[in-house]
Amino acid sequence: MDTELENQIIAKREHIVKVWFEMWLQQKDLGIDDIFIEEAIYIESWCPQYNGRAKIKHWFTEWNTRGKVLVWDIKQFFHKDKQTAVEWLFKNEMNNGVRESFDGISIIEWTDDNKIIAIKEFGCNLDRYDPYKDSLTPKFKNDKLAWF
Repeated sequence: MDTELENQIIAKREHIVKVWFEMWLQQKDLGIDDIFIEEAIYIESWCPQYNGRAKIKHWFTEWNTRGKVLVWDIKQFFHKDKQTAVEWLFKNEMNNGVRESFDGISIIEWTDDNKIIAIKEFGCNLDRYDPYKDSLTPKFKNDKLAWF
């Protein structure tokens, strides 16, 4: 594949990911039908799996009645063949006042015509610490660990 065509594909895929994130920030479907294939699979970092575009749309609509995404900032993209990995920072607030924030990565699989086949998310807790800070023996927090 020539470099110019490859750069166009990468730009298109990055645009699609940005639109997906923007949908969450605006709480508005800006084209779910245009970016996911009908049989798409979406796996959240804390285990829920949504099979099919209709279920992904339902989840998007229903979730946005319970909370709001405050931040979903893209840090960087990685591309290889028909896959994209995107590193991001995510923050939300649920209607009950619970707030979450974490780093994450999404691995995205694409069709030849740049539609999303699958997304699998991985989360990383922002509450980090050095368990060896004061001793050669690790001292771990006794807090209940968040899923991410």
